[in-house]
Amino acid sequence: MKRCGLPARDLRLLDPLFVYPSTILGREKAIVVSLEQIRCIIMADEVLLMNSLDSSVLDYESELSRRLKETKDQNDDLPLEFKALELALELASASLDSQATELEIEIYPVLDELASSISTTNLEHVRRLKSHLLALTHRVQKVRDEIEHLMDDDGDMAEMYLTQKKERMEEFQRTDLFLSCVPVGNASFSRSAPVSPTCSGSIRSPSRIESYRSSSNTRSHVEELEMLLEAYFVVIDNTLSQLLSLKEYIDDTEDFINIKLDNIQNQLIQFELLLTAATFVVTVFAVVTGVFGMNFNDAVFDTPSNFNWVLILSGVFCSLVYLLFLLYVKHKRLLPCGRTS
Repeated sequence: MKRCGLPARDLRLLDPLFVYPSTILGREKAIVVSLEQIRCIIMADEVLLMNSLDSSVLDYESELSRRLKETKDQNDDLPLEFKALELALELASASLDSQATELEIEIYPVLDELASSISTTNLEHVRRLKSHLLALTHRVQKVRDEIEHLMDDDGDMAEMYLTQKKERMEEFQRTDLFLSCVPVGNASFSRSAPVSPTCSGSIRSPSRIESYRSSSNTRSHVEELEMLLEAYFVVIDNTLSQLLSLKEYIDDTEDFINIKLDNIQNQLIQFELLLTAATFVVTVFAVVTGVFGMNFNDAVFDTPSNFNWVLILSGVFCSLVYLLFLLYVKHKRLLPCGRTS
């Protein structure tokens, strides 16, 4: 905390044992970066990495070292903090994009199989993939919002010019030391010695001009950092659009499955209604059986051919009742072939 000038709440964001959303914070002496597995403190002349045994952190360290050697040979003017921040954004965006691509490759065949064959196994598989998709979308959205917040605030971007602030501070200290010891004639200035307004103005005017130039350079260099952030904002936004398109495809598949299930449910209801009507018709035979099964004497039992007439008349009556039932249902349109939503 003393070395980097950071409060404890900023260091807590870097603890690998805790899960915090992606964050990029610009402070007086450092930039706190927490992007996926890359958690580091970027200073003007060094980068402090957390969880150094992680493979992503090792890749970040080796790639940053390689780029620093290359840019040193090429005399690149981009400061260290921007190189480290750019690499962190690059690795984070590449990791999120690769995860989105893998999820897309995995989920499309499962959705196609679910659309053709609805089963408990396929539904459970899609549920797990959708949970993974929502978690990944939330992470990508947080990175995108963090970059967008930085681009919208010039003050936060100006805070990230650590090398420039360090150089101005060193220049101010040298100027302050020079002003405290500059000789005038046979005497020398001291912090408590009176100084003529003319002499003082002539001595401090270059510092003011330099301060103005430095302020102008800061405003112009903010555009450079903004362009750097915008490049990775486009990449993250493209990944987010890919995930949202995948989520829409899942929603469309769910709607199709619901329509398909509704159609099956309608067919079952139609079959149940027809079966109920058939049961009612068969019940008529049961009533006839119950009547003629009573123990009583009647002339109808004396002629054996009457049994055939009873069967024929009962069958014709039941068939007529069932036919009338079907005509009534068709007239009322109580048996549609399907239902659309």
